Amino acid sequence: MSPAQVTVWFDGACPLCLREIALMRRLDRRRAIAFIDIGAEGAACPINPALLLARFHAREADGPLLDGAAAFAAMWRAIPVLRPLGQAARLPPLLWVLERAYRGFLRIRPRLQVWAVARG
Repeated sequence: MSPAQVTVWFDGACPLCLREIALMRRLDRRRAIAFIDIGAEGAACPINPALLLARFHAREADGPLLDGAAAFAAMWRAIPVLRPLGQAARLPPLLWVLERAYRGFLRIRPRLQVWAVARG
């Protein structure tokens, strides 16, 4: 098996994150993404774990650490069915829109987590 094209760090204690990562794992049939639960014992974190928990982070191969919408786009590019969206997100206007949407999501994330826990 070849090394992962993308590394994604996620919050394994977040019910929303777990659902999204489960979906991405199902879509990642080529196993091109290494998913790292930040809270797991011995998890390799490239920066302070608290910073990783505050925003979504990913890294393509030997590229820079990405966060927010750019990190989602990197993950999408590794999954064939989502690659067109990930490639389109390289365009600054679309990435700007996606980043604004992500920041809006971060504001309501705590309420959504409560809802996700209640739904089980």
